[in-house]
Amino acid sequence: MANRTLRRRRPDKPRLLAHRILGAVTQRDAYANLETARVLAEARPEARDAAFVTELVAGTCRLLGTYDRILAAASGRDSFDPALADALRLGAHQLLSMRVGHHAAINTTVDLAAATVGEKVAGLTNAVLRKVAAGDLDAWVEHLSQNEDALGRLALRTHHPRWIAQAYFDLLGDEAELALAANNVPPVPTLVVRPGLAEVAELDGEPTTRSPYGARRPGNPADLAAVREGRAGVQDEGSQLVALALANADAPVGPWLDLCAGPGGKAALLAGLAIQNAATLLASELQPHRAELVAQALRAYDGPHRPAVIAADGTRPAWASGSFAKVMADVPCTGLGALRRRPEARWRRTPEHLAQLVPLQRALLTSALDSAVPGGVVAYVTCSPHREETTGVVDAVVATRDDVERISTTQLWPHRDGTDAMFCALMRRR
Repeated sequence: MANRTLRRRRPDKPRLLAHRILGAVTQRDAYANLETARVLAEARPEARDAAFVTELVAGTCRLLGTYDRILAAASGRDSFDPALADALRLGAHQLLSMRVGHHAAINTTVDLAAATVGEKVAGLTNAVLRKVAAGDLDAWVEHLSQNEDALGRLALRTHHPRWIAQAYFDLLGDEAELALAANNVPPVPTLVVRPGLAEVAELDGEPTTRSPYGARRPGNPADLAAVREGRAGVQDEGSQLVALALANADAPVGPWLDLCAGPGGKAALLAGLAIQNAATLLASELQPHRAELVAQALRAYDGPHRPAVIAADGTRPAWASGSFAKVMADVPCTGLGALRRRPEARWRRTPEHLAQLVPLQRALLTSALDSAVPGGVVAYVTCSPHREETTGVVDAVVATRDDVERISTTQLWPHRDGTDAMFCALMRRR
């Protein structure tokens, strides 16, 4: 055994980095995209290796639940040591979803497991992955679907938990499969200029179709001077569109409020739009460290209408009732509309999270309406299509008030609009 250990190859750097990142995601609840960016910035691998790491991590996170079921069926085991589970998941992704030869995928994963867990798991890793390699992804999905009902098969085919597939089906019926499948297609990064501070041409990309302030551009956003200087940023077109919907709504003259501003993307767009309307923006965020992110996003604005940032609880406002002409309430939500960019979220979120969020969402919408002047407009926004945290919240709050009228309701979808699944309800305080 000692000689075999000495002869074992050291795992290559990209797979070691991917295993490190995945461990942070699965064991410490890190965000895959943020952790990947942090580790790659620290390790500085070559561009080809960085792309391999990014796909390995994002793809594994996207199909994590599916791979866990495949690994359980291939091994006859319900669980593994956490570090071994992550190595097996990375191996399964290479075997079933990447152009990596079976021999290379199995051998490199055995080396990875031996180095990160111990030589004792090398044989188990080899045996499990050889069973995984016996079928392709479609064959495994078909095998696992044999005892499932129609909804279970839909969830398996599209690589989502059952409760999310149910929510999409309730909203879209037979169109749900297209919407769920769209969550598995990584989007091209979308950038946005800060109005008045930069031009779309500086983004060096393909202009977005509906927002006049955005462009899609592959690669590292920090390569652009406008992004480095805070005159532009990263923001999905759906987020741009809901900010524009509020900015373009008829309302009295007066200051604007972003009630839950962190991390600052919508606030940065709204700030420029407010300045164009000779208005000022107050950006409020509960958590001080997120308020600092908002301030960083707004750093390039200056002059008499420079936006202000405070750390405050939106459910217990630090301002007088009836103070703002326009209010953005982009409330904390499950994030089920951003699964293209946050692939691990589908396996991390549960119906219990939804039950905890809905009361907060109602409280924040109530506060937003109270904060508006008579005739003022409130945008209730979630990055989620789930009925309970979208129309359910709006219906419940509006039913308790006689001073609110609905203006419009919009639900964006990746498969229809090429954006995150953003929800936006505009309301006016009478």
